[in-house]
Amino acid sequence: MGGIKVVGLEKLQKKLKQNVQMEDVKKVVRHNGAEMQAKAQQKAPVDTGYLKRSIGLEFTDGGMSAEVEPKADYGAYVELGTRKMEAQPYLKPAFEEQSKEFRKDMQKLVE
Repeated sequence: MGGIKVVGLEKLQKKLKQNVQMEDVKKVVRHNGAEMQAKAQQKAPVDTGYLKRSIGLEFTDGGMSAEVEPKADYGAYVELGTRKMEAQPYLKPAFEEQSKEFRKDMQKLVE
């Protein structure tokens, strides 16, 4: 549902290979993934609490990608709304906040 797209990936990879160990990048991904999960859980509307508890974090691509998404089958309806139910965004705001931090953390690695 949410994700981060890096523009200029080839240039970034070249700089990373010169200056940074890949373990450092994985640490940044882990940290920011966990932070986004926490922010999404904090912003999720709570009725029974199932949606909030269902927001999981999964690492893919050998730890280079983090996926935060709800396991509750109705998560998208809450996030986007329906014609009879107003949207209550929790993932997009968490992503927008955390993506700024992610960019800052990645920038620190290449400087």
